[in-house]
Amino acid sequence: MIEKSWLLYVLRCRDQSLYCGITNDLPRRLCQHDQGKGARYTRGRGPVLLVKSWKAINHSAALKAERAFKRLTRNAKELKLRSRSKNDLISRILRGEPPDPPAGSRTAS
Repeated sequence: MIEKSWLLYVLRCRDQSLYCGITNDLPRRLCQHDQGKGARYTRGRGPVLLVKSWKAINHSAALKAERAFKRLTRNAKELKLRSRSKNDLISRILRGEPPDPPAGSRTAS
């Protein structure tokens, strides 16, 4: 059996709110959201529109990226959705790379 890639995806709901989730079968998951059988958050907020999706290196990276995306402010989320950058925090997490060290931290030499 071929293993499906994990994806981080963002939906825009009818009320213009954003929903972020992960899946390894995007068409099935979108259908679930549109039928009101997806996440509780999207029920009653459909139809939903897929805004963007990104491939993750594995399930763990997808979960971590989802958590990081959900922590962003609304403005930062909208910026990420418009961005083509591949070096931002979410993109690095999706590739399985560690986030940048905190500013001012020192590394051992």
